[in-house]
Amino acid sequence: MDLELEGVIPNSPIKKESWKMVLTLAYQSLGVVYGDLSTSPLYVYKSAFAEDIHHSDTNEEIFGVLSFVFWTLTLLPLVKYVFIVLRADDNGEGGTFALYSLLCRHARVCALPNSQLADEELSEYKKDGIVSSNNRSSVGSSLKSTLEKHKILQRVLLVLTLIGTCMVIGDGVLTPAISVFSAVSGLELSMSKEQHRYVEVPAACAILIFLFALQHYGTHRVGFLFAPVMITWLLCISAIGVYNIFHWNPHVYQALSPYYMYKFFKKTKKGGWMSLGGILLCITGSEAMFADLGHFSQLSIKIAFTFLVYPSLILAYMGQAAYLSMHHINETDYQIGFYVSVPEKLRWPVLAIAILAAVVGSQAIITGTFSIIKQCSALGCFPRVKIIHTSSKIHGQIYIPEINWTLMLLCLAVTVGFRDTKRMGNASGLAVITVMLVTTCLMSLVIVLCWHKSVYLVILFMFFFGSIEVLYFSASLIKFLEGAWVPIALALIFSAIMYVWHYGTLKKYEFDVQNKVSINWLLALGPNLGIVRVRGIGLIHTELVSGIPAIFSHFVTNLPAFHQVVVFLCIKSVPVPHVRPKERFLVGRVGPKEYRLYRCIARYGYRDIHKDDLEFEKDLFCSIAEFIRSERPCIVGIDDMGSDERMAVIGASSSNLQGVRMCEDGDDQESSEMVESTKTCEHGDHDSSEIVSTETKSPERLRKRVRFVVPESPRIDTDAQEELQELMEAREAGMAFILGHSYVRAKKGSSLVKRIVINLGYDFLRRNSRGPSYALSIPHASTLEVGMVYLV
Repeated sequence: MDLELEGVIPNSPIKKESWKMVLTLAYQSLGVVYGDLSTSPLYVYKSAFAEDIHHSDTNEEIFGVLSFVFWTLTLLPLVKYVFIVLRADDNGEGGTFALYSLLCRHARVCALPNSQLADEELSEYKKDGIVSSNNRSSVGSSLKSTLEKHKILQRVLLVLTLIGTCMVIGDGVLTPAISVFSAVSGLELSMSKEQHRYVEVPAACAILIFLFALQHYGTHRVGFLFAPVMITWLLCISAIGVYNIFHWNPHVYQALSPYYMYKFFKKTKKGGWMSLGGILLCITGSEAMFADLGHFSQLSIKIAFTFLVYPSLILAYMGQAAYLSMHHINETDYQIGFYVSVPEKLRWPVLAIAILAAVVGSQAIITGTFSIIKQCSALGCFPRVKIIHTSSKIHGQIYIPEINWTLMLLCLAVTVGFRDTKRMGNASGLAVITVMLVTTCLMSLVIVLCWHKSVYLVILFMFFFGSIEVLYFSASLIKFLEGAWVPIALALIFSAIMYVWHYGTLKKYEFDVQNKVSINWLLALGPNLGIVRVRGIGLIHTELVSGIPAIFSHFVTNLPAFHQVVVFLCIKSVPVPHVRPKERFLVGRVGPKEYRLYRCIARYGYRDIHKDDLEFEKDLFCSIAEFIRSERPCIVGIDDMGSDERMAVIGASSSNLQGVRMCEDGDDQESSEMVESTKTCEHGDHDSSEIVSTETKSPERLRKRVRFVVPESPRIDTDAQEELQELMEAREAGMAFILGHSYVRAKKGSSLVKRIVINLGYDFLRRNSRGPSYALSIPHASTLEVGMVYLV
């Protein structure tokens, strides 16, 4: 089924929501968006005091850490994300790719090779207020032209986006490990150190295996529990914080002054700077506010963070600091941990809630990782993987088996390999701050190119937030040998996979473009193409949006027959989150009308859910039939790269109630005019076709009955009726799916690096990736694969 876009597109009915809807979304966001951020009190103080600084009787260290936590939470999640970054949504969607998509549309730096001018006519493409170049600032115009002229800058922008994306994937490995491990570490206060050492790691691994094993079933069955768990956790840590403040040190609020940060650095010097790698863990999960924007709304996310998450976290950190300011005995290495500040009678219940909260927080980042892999794949930056939609009602709930088990193995490896929150924290901190730095860089471009603000505002934004993040980044990077190498290694591996796949896909498309057949060659063959045209439909999958693919010329020159109707099908992604169903298809002719050659381009956004195969097939042929019915010179069309093709925008049948609809095998007809179908029956040694009514008895051999339901107005001419009749006959006779099976090789004279990338890297990824999603359900008897060697 197609997307219900009202829930994901701004300015649609559901976005003009009541306060009841806003508060409901805010409540739901607590379980999806804030799980990771809310569990950070489990390990922030323990990571900050792991090695570089020590808790002394003067309390300057603990108060300095509290001051840093308060101002970091205030400036980055609250000021930067809530008040600035959330406004840079891509038609309601957020995340690294949303920012890249915005820039692609404003500056023509899209990495998708088969983009068209017609894509710019999509309603979502225009919705965010793209202005003409006359209204741009001089700096914005010069920056736009510079980006469009220099391919190297476009590649740098793509690589920057991929690095941010890969760090999010790395966070999907590290967050479950550190969250679950820190939650389970509460067992250390109820057993001896020797026993605890043999229980903590197995318990954490068991919970992680259980968590990843559940992904197959989807989160919608237990998702209703996520928000109550996180609310219970937030109320629990804030109540314990208030208790500790009033019971141990009511004056701890004084440490919120920035003066304590100065005192902290004055005393700790280099050790204090290195401890920032642990302090920045207080903002881990902040990126989820922006990344998960598409599931909620700006206002709901702002309300949830400002009025519940933010004050709860501040009270929790203040409470821990108040307790620690009165307890300076450092006999064991877990005296600085979270659980030591929990009243002894409440430790077991809090431990249970913490484990549940850690599971919820981990679930959110795992789901986010699935989502970002899907976006990468849609934009041609990741090999095709199997995507399972676990809920037919809730948008965005997907499961990717290969990624799930890969994340699980990496997560277990990190847990077993590190076995302490110190090195896990170093690794997680670097991943978090790198994503924030990438967001800051992309946001700076968005402010200039999309919002058309002053360059001085951009410099202020970059300098203020960039300096804070660079400070934390340097403190994290210095811990390279103590765990920070993990996200770098993961980012390098995933970035290499993404870039190799993108590069190979781009070169393959360029080869297709260079070797496509000209329309003059087709015209020279005549309507029969110099061969026998047999009944049926030949559906040729191609990445080309114009011209005739080389696969077709192979058929025509080497085979004696081909189908009476040929459809060149291109399924492409466009740099918008969603394409409305009424704008789904671009349909046009290839050559003159009597050739019966059609081109159909199905367009999807990077967040769209593809239709199931039967529904897609029906929509495909309804769009061609509607094109035939409504074809006239005034159709909105675009010149297609210098050819004579003109494409018409045709909606999916579910959205085009006034258009042609297709009925099969006795479906009800609801229109006054109908093009009759044919049934094929055998008489002796030859076939004959006859037009029969629905009351006629079935012949000896009956094929699928197909009818096109045509609206009364406007009336169609005789030629169009004949063409529709022929399309129905061909549909009843059956379809053959022609898929290209490509072997990509670097051409002679290529450099060693290119030969390695294409012959080894891309070839390995291609052989181990999945084909087009619709191709998996095609009957093998109807499929024909054509092998071609691509020398790129």
